[in-house]
Amino acid sequence: MPPIYVAILTYVRPLEEIDKHVDAHIAWLRKHYAEGTLLLSGRRVPRTGGVILTRGESLEAVEALLKTDPFQEHGLATVEIIPLQVAMAAEGLKDVFLDP
Repeated sequence: MPPIYVAILTYVRPLEEIDKHVDAHIAWLRKHYAEGTLLLSGRRVPRTGGVILTRGESLEAVEALLKTDPFQEHGLATVEIIPLQVAMAAEGLKDVFLDP
């Protein structure tokens, strides 16, 4: 199974600017969930950014995907991408993260 990629977004602009692009960001997320690319996403607590779990054929492919996020297109957040080869998972998550 290809690695999972953990994308950690950190806002670099004030929340007022972030909020102007939240609807476009959510639409972007929904599109990629529908395509089966994204696995999980959510806001960091406190609200300093977000986290996205995704699949991808390569780090370069994931980087290219994330560059299309409105938060990236408008320079609102930086992103750190961490490749993760899952070794163990809870019973209900094995089908998602581990080879059969």
